[in-house]
Amino acid sequence: MITKSCMITIAGRPNVGKSTLTNALVGEKVAIVSNKPQTTRNRICGVVNREDTQYIFVDTPGFHKARTRLDDFMENVVRESVCDVDAVLLLVEPIANVGAQEEALIQSIKASGEPVILVINKIDTVEPEKLLPVIDAYSRFCNFDAVIPISAKTGDGVETLLNEVARYAQEGPQLFPEDMTSDQPERQIAAELIREKLLWCLDKEVPHGTAVEITRFTERDNGIVDVEATIYCEKASHKGIIIGKQGAMLKKISTMARQDFEKFMGTKVYMETWVKVKENWRDNLFQLRNFGYQ
Repeated sequence: MITKSCMITIAGRPNVGKSTLTNALVGEKVAIVSNKPQTTRNRICGVVNREDTQYIFVDTPGFHKARTRLDDFMENVVRESVCDVDAVLLLVEPIANVGAQEEALIQSIKASGEPVILVINKIDTVEPEKLLPVIDAYSRFCNFDAVIPISAKTGDGVETLLNEVARYAQEGPQLFPEDMTSDQPERQIAAELIREKLLWCLDKEVPHGTAVEITRFTERDNGIVDVEATIYCEKASHKGIIIGKQGAMLKKISTMARQDFEKFMGTKVYMETWVKVKENWRDNLFQLRNFGYQ
């Protein structure tokens, strides 16, 4: 029976592995991942139930210098997410240098007054002796409750991290149902999976200028799910790239997204996708709200 809860925010610069860590902690894919920065745009909660405690891990966008109104939104998401939680995990790479982004993020966390754990990710890429200078560099900026080296990719240290955050759990009601692993509605997960495949399949600036809107989401009596989605991009040339020769790229993206969504839903999914151009949508407040960034 759940009698305690614990809300933990995972924060860090872009591409440091926040979503990979969220998925590793939950034990299944609840946040999209790619090898490109700024994959996560909104706050996503991953839920873990263990013994008498429910853990809610808040995955956040990468903290970076804003260039568009979408970037402003993402930065505000991070600043708000490090407040009013039980603890913050500052996720960093094993590099003995505190950059301007990390320094600004540390100042935001310190201003919130929440406990903070330094989590050094990607330890599978360095020798153990390389970690001491990293710990020393970051300890000059903040008095961390603990320092946990991990590899979100291999799972090394993830169990230790989960045990460490258990001490922040507080008596209180269960916040999410037993069988719920994410706060995202199914149609939002479908949109995110399509955007993930755009990030994986496309190069340079094209995928960062895309947004996905689910225009139809229905479930038949036999359990089959029908999804219709529109992919928006900022330039007509980008539309051609997304569609590809004779529609090959769009078909590849849609097939990959559909297969992942079928695994998530546990049923057959029919997915149709279209591509439209909306110039400079990342700087248009109306469009940002329309795509759920509010």
